Amino acid sequence: MTTTPETCPICGGTGWQTIERGKEREVVRCECRVKDRGERLLAAARIPARYEHCELSNFQYDSADKRLKSVIEARTFAGRFVEEYPVDKTGLLFVGTVGVGKTHLAVGIIKDLIREKGIHCLFCDYRELLKSIQNSYSPSVQATEMEILRPVFESEVLVIDELGAVRSTEWVFDTVNYLLNSRYNDNQTTIITTNFPDGEETDAEINNLRSPSEAERAARRETLGDRIGERMRSRLHEMCKKVEIEGPDFRQHSKQAQFQRMSAPNRLSLRNSKREP
Repeated sequence: MTTTPETCPICGGTGWQTIERGKEREVVRCECRVKDRGERLLAAARIPARYEHCELSNFQYDSADKRLKSVIEARTFAGRFVEEYPVDKTGLLFVGTVGVGKTHLAVGIIKDLIREKGIHCLFCDYRELLKSIQNSYSPSVQATEMEILRPVFESEVLVIDELGAVRSTEWVFDTVNYLLNSRYNDNQTTIITTNFPDGEETDAEINNLRSPSEAERAARRETLGDRIGERMRSRLHEMCKKVEIEGPDFRQHSKQAQFQRMSAPNRLSLRNSKREP
């Protein structure tokens, strides 16, 4: 037995509704069509299943914890970004260690842009993107490099998650340069997360990467400039506002809390068993 789709009570299935603005009447897209478009855009955004729960509204933190000042500021930046887009199309560069909420905020931003403003957004894991491009060079793979990159170039707002996660090579430098420069030249918005510190190096340091002091450089923690090249790092600062986040690893804290909750019944059961005669 087939069921007839429910007709929208507002537009009667036409997809348009009439609204009043003062003394004037205006015909606009019905909310049902806006919702349908949002659902299609959300599905096309390729948000991984592990981040499907991420929303700006459920980004939780202890506002009384002084250690989380930068986390609170980052959440404010994210909300303001959604409010001001597309008047201000400058992207965001979230910089911080593992587990401070960078990806959660990036996903929350594109979800709100899709639902509230109907913006075409795309989520890309940096490592998976580079791997897909490399695989396209194999004769056994049907997809070409341009077919893989086309959605990246066409997306109005792009999230690149964990930029720098792949060890640098000339090919990586060239690929990142091509990707970011293309979006920069087309005035497209890019939101980036990275676990690498955004340290600044002088021209002398850049020109002496293979000097005898390279051992000293290797001993320190690698920077974003080391992973994507200092010149592309400089380009990022033209494309994005940097948002540095410092704080505890929320994922580790969540695991510990979950373990404690799961262990509590077991400890209670053990205490009760000891009381039994």
